[in-house]
Amino acid sequence: MSASENLIKILTVDDHPMLREGIAAVLQGEADMVLIGEANNGREAIDQFRTLQPDVTLMDLQMPQMNGIDTIMAIRKEFQDARIIVLTTYSGDVQAVRAFKAGAYGYLLKSMLRKELLETIRSAHAGRKRIPPEIAIEIAEHHTGDSLTEREIEVLRQVAAGNANKMVADHLAISEETVKAHMRSILSKLGANDRTHAVTIALRRGIIEI
Repeated sequence: MSASENLIKILTVDDHPMLREGIAAVLQGEADMVLIGEANNGREAIDQFRTLQPDVTLMDLQMPQMNGIDTIMAIRKEFQDARIIVLTTYSGDVQAVRAFKAGAYGYLLKSMLRKELLETIRSAHAGRKRIPPEIAIEIAEHHTGDSLTEREIEVLRQVAAGNANKMVADHLAISEETVKAHMRSILSKLGANDRTHAVTIALRRGIIEI
């Protein structure tokens, strides 16, 4: 077996070339790792994964054509042993939970890359899941009783787009009273003071995206 066959083979998936270059620079100095490919969107990532069969994949969440969660699910459906680490700017607990449910092995904020990236890659390669303490705390704080229903998330997305209750009702083909009832439930579950506060909390936690 050649030395190259012992290296951890890595695929990077991100639509920002500068981030991919930064990761490549970090990996270059590591004796036990090699960057074997890059992709800038989810569909390309699936093709690259099939072709290259990486040991560890670094996956952005927000990408054109296909987001990171859907891409992880698609890859894991085809390759059950895929080791995928999420890279994101979002520290929200909901996004992290979605990522781990989809099959991610690690969840890293892009601000932590220089400090945490290499150890997280080695952990994933060894079959260990890794999550930053601050995100683990956030998940623990919100693990019971505050999950929004799909309909509540739809209502909140409409509100985040600047729509008044009547417009939300029209868009979702429900009554204005039903919208108000959903908003009361949303405010209660999120511990929000008003609509704007609810949207702010939902964006921070990754419940909705703009």
